[in-house]
Amino acid sequence: MVSLARKLIAPRNPIPRPISYELGNPEASQPFVPFSRLQETKLLESHLVSLLDHCSSLIQIKQVHARVVRKGLDQCCYVLAKLLRMLTKINVPMDPYPRLVFHQVEYRNPFLWTSLIRGYCIQGPLKEAVRLYNAMRRESISPVSFTLTALLKGCSDELELNLGRQIHCQGIKLGGFCKDLFVHNTLIDVYVKCGWLDRGRKVFDEMSDRDVISWTSLIVAYSKAGDMMAAAELFERLPVKDLVAWTAMVSGFAQNSKPREALEFFHRMQCGGVETDEVTLIGIISACAQLGTAKYANWVRDVAEGYGFGPANHVMVGSALIDMYSKCGNVEEACKVFEKMKEKNVFSYSSMIVGFAMHGCANAALDLFEEMVKTEVKPNKVTFIGVLMACTHVGLVERGRHLFDMMEKHYGVEPSVEHYACMIDLLGRAGQLEEALQLIKAMPMEPNSGVWGALLGACRIHGNPEIAQVAASRLFELEPDSIGNFVLLANTYASAGRWEDVLGVRKLIKQKLLRKDPSRSWIEGKEGMIHEFYAGDTTHPKSKEIKEALEDLVGRLKSHGYEPNLSSVPYDLSEEHKKRILLTHSEKLALAYGLLIIDTGSIIRIMKNLRICEDCHSFMCGASQITGREIIIRDNKRFHHFRNGVCSCGNFW
Repeated sequence: MVSLARKLIAPRNPIPRPISYELGNPEASQPFVPFSRLQETKLLESHLVSLLDHCSSLIQIKQVHARVVRKGLDQCCYVLAKLLRMLTKINVPMDPYPRLVFHQVEYRNPFLWTSLIRGYCIQGPLKEAVRLYNAMRRESISPVSFTLTALLKGCSDELELNLGRQIHCQGIKLGGFCKDLFVHNTLIDVYVKCGWLDRGRKVFDEMSDRDVISWTSLIVAYSKAGDMMAAAELFERLPVKDLVAWTAMVSGFAQNSKPREALEFFHRMQCGGVETDEVTLIGIISACAQLGTAKYANWVRDVAEGYGFGPANHVMVGSALIDMYSKCGNVEEACKVFEKMKEKNVFSYSSMIVGFAMHGCANAALDLFEEMVKTEVKPNKVTFIGVLMACTHVGLVERGRHLFDMMEKHYGVEPSVEHYACMIDLLGRAGQLEEALQLIKAMPMEPNSGVWGALLGACRIHGNPEIAQVAASRLFELEPDSIGNFVLLANTYASAGRWEDVLGVRKLIKQKLLRKDPSRSWIEGKEGMIHEFYAGDTTHPKSKEIKEALEDLVGRLKSHGYEPNLSSVPYDLSEEHKKRILLTHSEKLALAYGLLIIDTGSIIRIMKNLRICEDCHSFMCGASQITGREIIIRDNKRFHHFRNGVCSCGNFW
């Protein structure tokens, strides 16, 4: 086939002329002359490859290609393979130009074949890369390791597990690849991305040589699968632990809701003298946000600034810090971080809007949204989750409806299932359960557990067992082993006095062997130590003092008119028994301990894994009034700020 470039420029010098090269010594005046034509040709080839390496456009590559033809190197696989790789790099379609370059070569070596195969693996279609590989094998040309890694990378990107397995078999059948590090690393990537983690581990275990990529790929895979025990076991065996491996562990623990372990590994990382980067910092900031304690929040900010990642100049770190301070109950500090940021993007705006929303500062969240849309920053899906959440927490039904309707019309953000869940929550909390149910039926996508869970939670608040049955039946299909849905339905029946139905739900729970996640609360003590309490807990070293402080507080509250809300105990028990249960709720124990150890005038911050009950809510309101202390509680839905006998939620929660 006649070369495309030959049509444009006829070769004038089939045999290259000598090229002069100046040596690095500035005093050298004599040029270096190659000793033979072979050396001269090799130098020319290297020079042309170097020129190609610096090309950034198609025009530049064609100019070098013309020079390749003029110098009589249009059959040189070494140079043309580099040319094909550069065309792939700048996203030139494989057909027609690279394909013509390939077909003009009479004797193609494996590297030239691989360059074209790799181009199709990257750009697609993958089946054309496979067809080329088969053609290569029919010509009795054996692949090199780069051929297999290119094909395997294509399988990884396309999640083609079966094809990946076939290529794996090819490598074994052909031989010579059983010890190739790059092939095995790419195989691990294919298997773990396609969800066959055990097979990826088998490849790893059979490798005679491994590098940090081999180890880190599996560590990350185990982290994504939630198996941090296996990830940690691999990490401890890793001979040389670099930044990527440490980051995988820190981020893995944070993403799997194990913040203390994330902090432990980050501390070990620092003690080992390993430099950190933005990704590691975002992971450890996320862990601090989960713990929700002031000491770790301030500490991690100091660490970030110490490494030169202050929020003023690093928008991703700044956005993460906004989220962290918001989740630690300090929305004021989150605001300060936001205001100091020189650059603000959609993540920083959205983090601040969500922060305001979870603290019940609906007007601040909506005002910031209005400010945002006047800038060049466009809202995204998270932004609208934040503004809808803000409306939900204060009952702004009409404003929420308006924002939901305007999402796609004015801002081009298509409502997702999460936005529908926010709207169901908004309508449900406002008592408009029938409208919420009709909206679910009109959804353009299948409702998920978040949507039905929002409706079931609203039925619990408003005591509607009929609609609760509808929501619960769908949840039992979607999440058959989630005990929370059974508990919510049982509580809804209990609030309606339907004790036979309550017993029926509890019987189902026993039959399915489900266990309820125990209610727990934690509070930061002196020196940043975290003290955790479970309902009815008597294991704390100061349990006696806590009990006495709590009894004293209850006595003072009763003198101010406090009466336990017995409906918060969804069991058919005597009143006295219910009162004893309410007295030992985990957040009350945490509050009593906070009153013992936290200085007068300081805020008492309590974190809780479940939703705060009605009795504890009214208890905290009264406690804030008679003690003169501000109490902030983060439950699994939002923050409650108790000051002078009232809560920031306005009892709408």
